[in-house]
Amino acid sequence: MKGFDYSQIKEGNLYERLRPVGKVIEKCLYKIEYAGLENIPKDGGYIIASNHMCALDPVFIALGIEDRQLHFMGKKELFENSFTKFCLSKLNGFPIVRGGADSEALNYAIRIVKEGYILGMFPEGTRSKDHKPGRAKSGVALIAKEAKADVLPVSIYSSDDMKKHTKLTIRFGEVIPFEKLGLNDDSSRDDIKEAAKFVMNEIVKLWEMGHCE
Repeated sequence: MKGFDYSQIKEGNLYERLRPVGKVIEKCLYKIEYAGLENIPKDGGYIIASNHMCALDPVFIALGIEDRQLHFMGKKELFENSFTKFCLSKLNGFPIVRGGADSEALNYAIRIVKEGYILGMFPEGTRSKDHKPGRAKSGVALIAKEAKADVLPVSIYSSDDMKKHTKLTIRFGEVIPFEKLGLNDDSSRDDIKEAAKFVMNEIVKLWEMGHCE
């Protein structure tokens, strides 16, 4: 996208400085409980794949991960306002054209993982209107294929249709090794679609576990 610098992957101090602010906002809006934090890799590049419930999902997930920063892709419309673009860019967000062949953004996403950072993705491509996991698009598997990336499935669960001040459970599953996705350099479009479906099914399994007891 014009105006965004894809040439270098950066992580800034603002991300960490705003973490305490994010935690305050989180507590004001929802009662959030994290599960499976022991499954989060301590180092290396990989993809976090989660279902998508609301605009603050990247914040909720990021606050569950200490000592490392996440890079999330967002629809290009979010970057058309100069102030929003500045804030999202400083928080490691980058724009992508949804439903199109945005090779520049895709290559940037692949580099994020290859260079040892964490890429956050929502395989559905958009927020769920009924607050239930939907069907995955191919993007998560395509990027995993090109970066030969492991995938960490995450579910965001609400039993109250995401109403404010209700309980949310953010559950981190076990890492899906790249080899388990069944992808290689010769994988077809159907293979990629099946891999994306597999990732989404793992997310759904976590989602179906509901809240922690």
